[in-house]
Amino acid sequence: MLANLVLLWLAALPLMGSPGPATLSTAAVGASFGPRRGLPYLFGIIAGTAGVLLLIASGVTAAILAVPALATVITILAAAYILYLAWRIATAPPLAQDAAAAKAPAFPGGFFLAIANPKAFAAIGAVYAGHSVIEGNLAADAAVKIAALTLVIVLVNSIWLVFGALIAKALHDPGKSRIANVTFAILLVVSVALALI
Repeated sequence: MLANLVLLWLAALPLMGSPGPATLSTAAVGASFGPRRGLPYLFGIIAGTAGVLLLIASGVTAAILAVPALATVITILAAAYILYLAWRIATAPPLAQDAAAAKAPAFPGGFFLAIANPKAFAAIGAVYAGHSVIEGNLAADAAVKIAALTLVIVLVNSIWLVFGALIAKALHDPGKSRIANVTFAILLVVSVALALI
């Protein structure tokens, strides 16, 4: 069992931790608003991504994808929110100017982005379906995979939040900080476009 669990983690870390809408937006929130003010958004990302994991584990995802109109509506709403979030990140005051007046994205925004993130469904779906940790016991296998992948969700998104904040702290110059915010916003939009293609 331990060997299978390690293989699951080895597959999950690069797939779930690679740049995508959730991870890049979390880094951008860390860069734009700092790690402490980014925590509510991070918790939303974690809860939403865990929700994706539960949707995949329960088979609900297959039912949603069977209704093309519903999938299209969810995709359009998610894209609109991601564009709005990218604008908020690009226009956030640099941390060097102590952006206390700017309102950081909150839990609902992180949750919505994560639950509608196409990369999350693809990455988690591939890892979840492609690995078995406990042979011959579907319930125990599902429980262990859900727990193990939830740990990965918490770890990778927390690392991205701190990474974004560290980049911003390294950029004391407001002009460079603005460039970092705009770059994160552009990467966020590009990651969504790539995930949809």
